[in-house]
Amino acid sequence: MNRLIKDPYKGYEGLIKRRTSFLTFLTLVLLALMISSISVGSASMSLSDAIKALLSPILPEISSSNPLMENIVWNLRLPRVIMAVLTGACFGIAGCILQVILRNPLASPYTIGVASSAAFGAALAIILGAGVTGWWGHIMVYENPYLIVLNAFSFSMICSLTIMLLSSYKGASPSATILAGIAMTYLFSALTSLLQYFGTTEQIAAVVFWTFGDLGKAEWFDVELATLTLLTLAPIAIVFSSSYNAVLAGDEVARSLGVNVKVLRISSLAIASLLTATPVAFIGTIGFIGLLAPHIARMIIGSDHRFLIPSASLIGSILLLAADTIARIILSPLILPVGIVTAFMGVPLFLYLLLRRRDEYW
Repeated sequence: MNRLIKDPYKGYEGLIKRRTSFLTFLTLVLLALMISSISVGSASMSLSDAIKALLSPILPEISSSNPLMENIVWNLRLPRVIMAVLTGACFGIAGCILQVILRNPLASPYTIGVASSAAFGAALAIILGAGVTGWWGHIMVYENPYLIVLNAFSFSMICSLTIMLLSSYKGASPSATILAGIAMTYLFSALTSLLQYFGTTEQIAAVVFWTFGDLGKAEWFDVELATLTLLTLAPIAIVFSSSYNAVLAGDEVARSLGVNVKVLRISSLAIASLLTATPVAFIGTIGFIGLLAPHIARMIIGSDHRFLIPSASLIGSILLLAADTIARIILSPLILPVGIVTAFMGVPLFLYLLLRRRDEYW
């Protein structure tokens, strides 16, 4: 009898250890991928040279003899790699949150219209005020690049606030939120098309390029803001993890456990919107990461959001960094926008989700 009573506790302890080990494994994989990704790019560089250039400010005695290599690592590749990690983590957490509060396995950060509204904001800035000056390598150059960032972020938040108001009016139900997001997506897509109709050839090319999503745009200032956003909002999402677990059992069960479901949905939508809008404003729209990461994590460790949220963030970082590494290798020295690579990654999962029954995900 005593053995039967203790076994459930041992089983639970074993489950926690396995999930913790999985998080540790993901962290190690991410660190290894970050180091190897720094050595990849148009300029040829060995892994040992990349590590020496990376450590040169900390350990001058092992500094690389090539200052150009150090400049490439610290000013071009490292901001790109870190931005990929931060963006993937933001999208992974946002997708995880949206899938549970909207009760829809196909929900992602772009379900709420953030991508289309950000694209409209960027298009408005490009055509009316940013000033396209040409290309630097594979990167479009603007006279006022941060006007584009500000406009993209502002319209993303306008869209998010509109959706929150509409869903709140309808009791913050999942269906109302999704329908409001679809409405905003079509509205801002139409407005973007209207702007492109009146733009010049060069302006239209700049708008299209921005919508691809490109980590080559990342600078240290962008990394700092994305880091601040992630470090501020990720802990809040983890604090809500127990409430998300309750919502999985249904709204009525969650309410009986003391969860204010309406407030949880509105606040979670705000968190997901900020996590999505901040990186999107800097690097453009990158799809599918917010859809892929939560599902991969859920298939491996289950639906306990105490572990699912950090797992989805790490998997999102790994997926986006791996996609960016592939984008820099596949047609080297030409570098593809990472948004194109992630789009190809997302198609197989969409087909997989369509072929499986919805209730297998929850």
